[in-house]
Amino acid sequence: MRINQWLCRPRVVALATLLLIALDQATKGLAVRFLKGQVPLVLWEGVFELHYLENRGAAFGMLQGQRALFLLIGLAVFAAAIWFFRCVSEDGKFWPLRLIAVFILAGAWGNMIDRLRLSYVVDFFYFRLIDFPIFNVADIYVSVGTAVLALLILFYYKDEDLNLLLERRKKERA
Repeated sequence: MRINQWLCRPRVVALATLLLIALDQATKGLAVRFLKGQVPLVLWEGVFELHYLENRGAAFGMLQGQRALFLLIGLAVFAAAIWFFRCVSEDGKFWPLRLIAVFILAGAWGNMIDRLRLSYVVDFFYFRLIDFPIFNVADIYVSVGTAVLALLILFYYKDEDLNLLLERRKKERA
């Protein structure tokens, strides 16, 4: 069975999403256990370190303390993902979009779990060299997924592919 066939199965999508969320939560658990209250762990002097941070805002610390807003956004992302998986064509050409959706959904829910459970998100990766904001695994899922999505739209999919993306699915269901 090919990857595009697997990514059309709701159980496979749910399992993949749950596994990615579990990886995110496990890394955050390790950060809490080994980094909280400690000096940053320098992995590459002046370049990269593990630095515990409790982020009560959104990406890069924006919108501090807006918990209700983040919950609404999380629910909207979940609803959009469900709609996407129900409507997008099962054509093999669109499996990258399905995979990206899994990563973005897992990232959104990985951070949402922290917000619901802790009222903040645990961040711990820090690139000191470029003074990049501290982030976590869920942030990687969302950021990389979004960047790959942009690249696919710009360089891989043609306009007619994107226009037909949902129309094909409607025809397949009829």
